[in-house]
Amino acid sequence: MTTTRTRPAPGRPATASPAATERIGRVVAPVVVGVIGLAGWQFLVSVVEVSPYLLPGPQEIGSELNDNFAAVREAFWITGANAAIGLLFGTVVGIVLAGLAAWARVVDGMLAFVVASLAVVPIVALAPVLNSMYGADSEYGRRAIAAIAAFVPVYVNTVRGLRQTTPQHRDLMHSYSASGWQTFSSLTLPSAAPHVITGIRVASSLAVISALVAEYFGGPRGGLGSFISTSAATSAYALAWAYVVAAIVLGLVAYVVTVLIERLVQWRLPTGGRS
Repeated sequence: MTTTRTRPAPGRPATASPAATERIGRVVAPVVVGVIGLAGWQFLVSVVEVSPYLLPGPQEIGSELNDNFAAVREAFWITGANAAIGLLFGTVVGIVLAGLAAWARVVDGMLAFVVASLAVVPIVALAPVLNSMYGADSEYGRRAIAAIAAFVPVYVNTVRGLRQTTPQHRDLMHSYSASGWQTFSSLTLPSAAPHVITGIRVASSLAVISALVAEYFGGPRGGLGSFISTSAATSAYALAWAYVVAAIVLGLVAYVVTVLIERLVQWRLPTGGRS
C-alpha cells in the first residue's frame, strides 16, 4: 500500500509543522515576556516615578553592570565555582549512598533520618556555623552548604529510580541468562536515569541558591551574595541589582547545563531517542 503526500496548492505557502512551531514558540515566548517585563519596569521608573530606593531602572542597572563588569564577572566565577563543586560532591555522594540504600534496606533505614534532617536544616542557620568552622578566608564552608543542599534531591530521586525495576523485570532478565552488568545496563540504569537527572536538575538550582545565601554570612569577601549584601548596605541599589542580574544568569546557566546533560543521557541510553 502506497501513501500519497499532499502538496500545497500553487501560490499558497507551505505551513510549518507543529513540531517546528512548538520549537519557535519555546524561544519566542520567553523573549516576548522578557521584553514586556522590561518595558513595564521602565514604565514604573520613568512614568510612575518609583523611587530608585525601591526599584532602580533597567537602564541604570545596565550602566552599573557595564561600569563594574570585571568585578561582577569575578564574583560570578567565585559563586559559580562554589555551586559547581558543591553540586558535584553532593551528587556523587548522593548517588553512591542511594545505590547502597537501594541494595540493602537496612542502609536505607539508617540514612532515612539523616536525609530527612538535612532536608529541613535552614541554610541561614547552617551558613554562619560552617563559615566559622572553616575560617574567614576559606570557601569550604560555602561549598559544604551547596553540597548539602544538592545531596538531598539527588539521593531521594536516585533511590526512587533504582527501585523502579520490579521482581518480574529482574526474573525476565534472569530467564535470558543476563549477567549482573547486563541487567544493570539494560534494565536498572535506563529506568533510574530519568529520576537521577531530575534530582540533579533540582539540585543545580538549590546549589546556586545555597552558595549565594551562604555568602551573606561570613567567609571571604567575594562572590555575588557578598557583593549584593555590601552594595545594598551602602545604598548602591543599582549595583546590587546588577549583581542580582548576574545571579539570575548563573541560575539559568546551571539549568541549561542540566538540560543538555539530560538530552545527552537520553541519547546515550539504550532506550534514548535520537532526534
